[in-house]
Amino acid sequence: MTVFNKSEPFILFLGDVIVFVAALWLTLLLRYQELPSWWLFQSHLTPFSIIFVLWALVFFIAGLYEKHTTILKSRLPNIIFNAQAVNSAIAVVFFYLFPYFGINPKTNLFIYIILTFFAVLAWRIYGISFLGFKKREKAILIGSGEEMRELKDEINSNDRYSIKFISSIDLNDINNLDFKSEFLDLIYSEGVSSVVVDLRNEKVGPILPKLYNLIFSKVKFIDMYKVYEDTFDRTPLSLLNYNWFLENISRSAHAGYDFLKRLMDMAVAFLVGLVSLIFYPLVFLSIKLEDRGEIFSRQERVGQNNKLISIIKFRTMTLANDEARWGQVENKVTRVGAFLRKTRIDEFPQLWNVMKGDISLIGPRPEFARPVKEYGKKIPYYNVRHIIKPGLSGWAQIHHERHPHHGVDIEETKNKLSYDLYYIKNRSFMLDVKIALQTLKTLFSRSGV
Repeated sequence: MTVFNKSEPFILFLGDVIVFVAALWLTLLLRYQELPSWWLFQSHLTPFSIIFVLWALVFFIAGLYEKHTTILKSRLPNIIFNAQAVNSAIAVVFFYLFPYFGINPKTNLFIYIILTFFAVLAWRIYGISFLGFKKREKAILIGSGEEMRELKDEINSNDRYSIKFISSIDLNDINNLDFKSEFLDLIYSEGVSSVVVDLRNEKVGPILPKLYNLIFSKVKFIDMYKVYEDTFDRTPLSLLNYNWFLENISRSAHAGYDFLKRLMDMAVAFLVGLVSLIFYPLVFLSIKLEDRGEIFSRQERVGQNNKLISIIKFRTMTLANDEARWGQVENKVTRVGAFLRKTRIDEFPQLWNVMKGDISLIGPRPEFARPVKEYGKKIPYYNVRHIIKPGLSGWAQIHHERHPHHGVDIEETKNKLSYDLYYIKNRSFMLDVKIALQTLKTLFSRSGV
């Protein structure tokens, strides 16, 4: 069982397509003040079908088919507006650069863009609620610690989840619990259908026989950590022990995937690297005109199997390399460097690191050696993230917004590690494609770092 309706992303996609088509028909009705003929509708539907595919891809990149986006209704207008702004540009470029289809959609396209924005927004906010999704099931949560409280708050604060916790039991207080009145009676009186329980907690042992009897009452039991991973897209750190790594982290099991990933790395890095060469003369000239300093900076970072690798980037600071001695040296971002960071042009030379095999396009972000040494001492299992190649982008980069950049931050790095371990456990070609597409959104919506 999952706390999400797995069919919802598909239903959202199908609804978007229906909205796109219906808005096109309504556009023709408003434009020509009469019911559009089949010939007129079909002559527009053929080229617009290509637009529909591109728009759906933009929606995916914007995260409009992600479970967290469907939950956070307050963000939808802004997300849809930004996505439609990109979609509008795509439509204009398509119709005016490729006038093959013989239609002149200036007015039609303007009307259509306005209609689709409001239609998609209405569908996403109101339409999905009328599709008859089943009522949220009542559940009880059994666990302990901050992760249990975090899970309960998240599930109960959003009505898109398929369950709702009507009560919770803290295993740290299990000795003070009247199990019959506070648990069994509640199960039967409230019609509880699911129990989310931390089966790995040693304190759960005394109540397991009583939980066992409930399977005859058709009560479903769900692993709390599985629900946590599904909800937050990261691995809870309290779950980690040697057994977890032996069960979930394997290199040989991904041999075929690793081979395919290397081929994709080389192909994409080669093609994008060639295109990026047009920027090199401009960057060279800009840096030399500003301070006559070095063009590149080489940073020593930790790669796969804890080996040190040299990452090359366009220099964006007054010193080419401060060896991660933050706060100990005077090193500031230059004016040219600020622009290179904001546009991410400073990252282009790293494509040659990808070609060499030092890093991948997708993987945990490579850290400086000094922080890694510190994190390895203070964060259990930290160095497991180095079992695979680091990457230009990764699961943590698109999900963890507070990761430290130029400094040592133990707590935020723990959170970042939980995303890295989730990726290592679940890595696949399709997950890499998803990260790559959503990285595009990150590149256009955040300032450079």
